[in-house]
Amino acid sequence: MGKYTTISRHGHVAAEAEQILETVSSTEGFTSINPHRTADPKLAITPSGPASGVGSGFAFRGKDGKGTQTVAEVTSSRVVYDIDMGSMGRSRQRISVTPVRGGGCDVEWSMTLDSGRNPMLRVFGLFANKVLGPTLETGLRNLAEATWR
Repeated sequence: MGKYTTISRHGHVAAEAEQILETVSSTEGFTSINPHRTADPKLAITPSGPASGVGSGFAFRGKDGKGTQTVAEVTSSRVVYDIDMGSMGRSRQRISVTPVRGGGCDVEWSMTLDSGRNPMLRVFGLFANKVLGPTLETGLRNLAEATWR
């Protein structure tokens, strides 16, 4: 049982890399594809910081917990978020895009959980792939089904 656990899922999105990254680096855009809102339509989201880019984010409160998500990094191929769920732990989430010859992008949505020294969070790390994997799959599906202009 290590301090860090990483899970990831892959999919294809029929959009240009710039479109995808612009969507997922903004609070409004991420909210539109947020897999947690799919599972919990009453999820409360309170925006913070700029509308998009580094420092943009939101506080959330729903049936699975509360916390914050903040854009930590935006590059030409990925957006990285810091997630803080208080006593439930911290994680780093990434959405990475790779353009595909013939159109669209392959997308990897991953999450690295930091269990610190908390033994319960380290045990959770053993089951994280099974518990959180479907959430990442939903996020990829939401992203693939987004209406691209």
